[in-house]
Amino acid sequence: RLVHLDLKGAAPRAQYLEQVLPLLRALGATGLLLEYEDTFPYTGPLEVLQAPHAYSPQELQALLSWARAQGLDVVPLLPLLSLQFVLKHRQFAHLREVKELPNALNPHKEESLALVKAMIDQVMALHQDLQWFHIGCDEVYYLGEGEESKQWLQQQNNTPQKLCLSHIKAVATCLAWSYPMVTPIVWDDMLRGISEETLAESGVPQLVQPMIWDYATDINVEGKVQLIEKYRRCGFSKVWFASAFKGATGANQSLTLIGHHLRNQLEWLQVAQRSPADVLEGIALTGWQRYDHFAVLCELLPVAIPSLAVCLQALKNGGFSEKVKENVENILGMPNLEIETFMSPGLGTFPGSSVLTLVTQISFHLKSSVDELLERNRYSTGWFSPYHRKRKIIHPIIVHHLQPDAVRLFSKWSAVVQDLQAAMEQVFPRCAIEEWMEENVHPHLQKLQEVVEDLDEA
Repeated sequence: RLVHLDLKGAAPRAQYLEQVLPLLRALGATGLLLEYEDTFPYTGPLEVLQAPHAYSPQELQALLSWARAQGLDVVPLLPLLSLQFVLKHRQFAHLREVKELPNALNPHKEESLALVKAMIDQVMALHQDLQWFHIGCDEVYYLGEGEESKQWLQQQNNTPQKLCLSHIKAVATCLAWSYPMVTPIVWDDMLRGISEETLAESGVPQLVQPMIWDYATDINVEGKVQLIEKYRRCGFSKVWFASAFKGATGANQSLTLIGHHLRNQLEWLQVAQRSPADVLEGIALTGWQRYDHFAVLCELLPVAIPSLAVCLQALKNGGFSEKVKENVENILGMPNLEIETFMSPGLGTFPGSSVLTLVTQISFHLKSSVDELLERNRYSTGWFSPYHRKRKIIHPIIVHHLQPDAVRLFSKWSAVVQDLQAAMEQVFPRCAIEEWMEENVHPHLQKLQEVVEDLDEA
């Protein structure tokens, strides 16, 4: 049971992860799937890939030793075919499959494979005793649309599927040659539609383990069982599943609906029950932080910890009951966990629980309270409309009716935001806090501030 930490957005501080790892272990996690992207401390020609908030080598080594101390296996993840965080840089733009788009790596350039090898080597140098290495390979958009690929596809018997498989094979072989003890894992979406014969002939099944992902609440269980059988017949020795505990219900989602993710785990349990016992290697509970490198942030990790707790416990216990729910509540210090509705702000003793409380408060009430004042208050709409505000015209008595409410609301939310900022500083670097605030707080708080200033001036 791998917990996926998507570090390409709002990557938590190392000290916060140190507090969270024992909790993950207590809830039933057996490993971490670490999607580093631009938070890895690359060196040499790759140093440009580091984000300003990337982990230092010392922080990363500390994190890996904390994981070992908790008995958690670590599986690094590098999306080695769809390298947006690399291909966006001018230095690597010449390796794009399509010149204008930083989506896919050009599979025909020797330099592409050299880049992949350099990245693998740097990640491997910091990790010990790895059993698996996830090489991504999902949603490789625009592969086959570059000029060299178009020429390659004109040759007899060449197809987009074969191009994809040869690319996966090249990357997996690159890993296998240098690190024969490590098994590559790939997301399976690029493989699903490929015929058994083509898959078997490609040699890919002997090199990698596919991770079948589906984050829905109504998985086609029968279809998944058949897909596993197809992968077995092609020569894949083992398969993985991938569910989601957050980051799969909306690109700009700020709160996690536990019920959705719980149902997703229960569906996967059904698939597992109907699959041969020796075929399943494990499951990764994904927690996407952005839908891709250029997207906004979705739910922050502390906000989704109750969902992760419920999902892990459901998988560990083979289902979810009142007793399991009670256990989760005890571990998290949350007396009444709400599964089918968004959490109401409340107690919790887990690391980062104050972030959850304050984010919930803001998500539920900030926008609605500002709208109430500006769009549904009769003094605001009738006597201090945008027309009045622009010209700073107001009857003095309206100031007495409107200003105290506006000032009180602005003071209240400024205090809540200040508390949230302080709570988030314990968990995230400044850039993540700024981004979350600019997306979720500033547009509403700014409106409020402007009306307070306009009242004052008028």
